[in-house]
Amino acid sequence: MLRSSLLYLSEQSWLRNWMETSSASRKLTSRFVAGSSLTDGITVLKKLAAEKTLATLDCLGENVASVEDAAASRDAYLAALAQIEAAQLTATVSLKLTQFGLDLSSQICESNVLALAQRAQAMNSRVEIDMESSDYTDRTLAIVKRIQELFPGHVRAVIQAYLFRSEADIRMLSSLGIPVRLCKGAYREPSSLAFEKKAEVDENYVKLMKLLLAEGTYPAIASHDEKIIAEALRHIGEQKLDRERFEFQMLYGIRRDLQRKLVSQGFHLRLYVPYGDAWYPYFMRRLAERPANLIFLAKNLVRS
Repeated sequence: MLRSSLLYLSEQSWLRNWMETSSASRKLTSRFVAGSSLTDGITVLKKLAAEKTLATLDCLGENVASVEDAAASRDAYLAALAQIEAAQLTATVSLKLTQFGLDLSSQICESNVLALAQRAQAMNSRVEIDMESSDYTDRTLAIVKRIQELFPGHVRAVIQAYLFRSEADIRMLSSLGIPVRLCKGAYREPSSLAFEKKAEVDENYVKLMKLLLAEGTYPAIASHDEKIIAEALRHIGEQKLDRERFEFQMLYGIRRDLQRKLVSQGFHLRLYVPYGDAWYPYFMRRLAERPANLIFLAKNLVRS
């Protein structure tokens, strides 16, 4: 019920407008968002690099309404890649295709994203394509496959474990040599398309994780769930898997204890580092994914 309520609130434009312009909002977001500017994001990436932690940089935003806004998103990401290269960071960028014009046309979106993939290839980096609601899944995967065709090895797709279709999608992507970031999923979906119970999502996540570790190309295990991570570590040890064949991924600011533990054990860990003013939908979905974050926020607001 709490998760559904938070996801509903994440879609309310009136609340988003109020929150993103509130002078007090920074108290809520500073744990999970690097800051409002690219400079803030690069500063966090440098700090993480010093801690032997990889990163992917996300310029927050989604569902642009014009060709000009889509081009602005493209240019913002090109600037981010330029700054990553200038700072000699081993980092990637993550983006949502609706930022790049997917609601306008697949052709406009693809053109913008291919410009980014070309730049990523030139600096030996990667574009990580976030997955949005199931309305976009087929179009998103079509563009991912196009990027892989033109710039092989420089794109990674995100697959959401709560969707019934995800096993078939993982097998398809793995057959093409496309890396996958596996997450649980953070959008409201109908019961005809997705598992509704947490236990079912967790069970499917573990199943898909093992499939990726067996057949995938450098998969990313994206989870903050301690039980799932423990099962991953057990399976990795049991199968004697090379640690260079995969990585763990987590969100900036969430489960720092687990982050430190994985890095200290010699595993590759990549943090998803968002920045920008359009933080509200991202922030609300993070609360929905892990209600314990609400407790953390409440404690810090009381202290302040």
